[in-house]
Amino acid sequence: RLFGLLLISLAAWYLGYFAAVHAPQNTVSLGVLQEIGKKPVLRAPAPKRQKCDHWSPCLPGNFAYRILSGGGKQRMAKICFEDEQSVVCVPCVTRCVTDSTERSREMTDFIRNAPEGTLLLMATHDDGSTRLKNDAKKIVEELGSKEIKNIKFRSSWVFIAAKGFKLPDNIQKEKINHSDQKKNRYNGWPAEIQIEGCIPRNLI
Repeated sequence: RLFGLLLISLAAWYLGYFAAVHAPQNTVSLGVLQEIGKKPVLRAPAPKRQKCDHWSPCLPGNFAYRILSGGGKQRMAKICFEDEQSVVCVPCVTRCVTDSTERSREMTDFIRNAPEGTLLLMATHDDGSTRLKNDAKKIVEELGSKEIKNIKFRSSWVFIAAKGFKLPDNIQKEKINHSDQKKNRYNGWPAEIQIEGCIPRNLI
């Protein structure tokens, strides 16, 4: 029995040695064999960019908008409507988008002369407390603003309003952030703020 075990061991060693010497160079390595058992890594596709940089797209039949106030000397206010970056006025069939300017009288006249069915998007940069005169603040208040008369020195403020129709109750229409020397992000300026959402097309 002992002789048989020795013979089997010797034969096994010889076969192993023979295989190692005569095996081809491109034989699969142990590392490759280990990789076979691993599950493939699934990588999520890059997210598709949405209008006005929304995280999720507006439903069909809706307009996308985003209003961002200014912050500091370099970060200007931005207004986006259906991916159109508005700097003055973008007239369309029954709507117009405008941003607030330091020319208070021009802003007042623009709002007063805007036709029914106009969507107005507004944002401040630097100081809207003194550059917007009382008549401008009054007409913005008539559009539904609850914060326009509360604007303080360099307050960040954004607002969306409708003239001649009612906006949905479930959208955020206004936001304000006052300057606070202990919390300001940009020296004398508070952090910028924004509101965004979707407006049903059939309202305009």
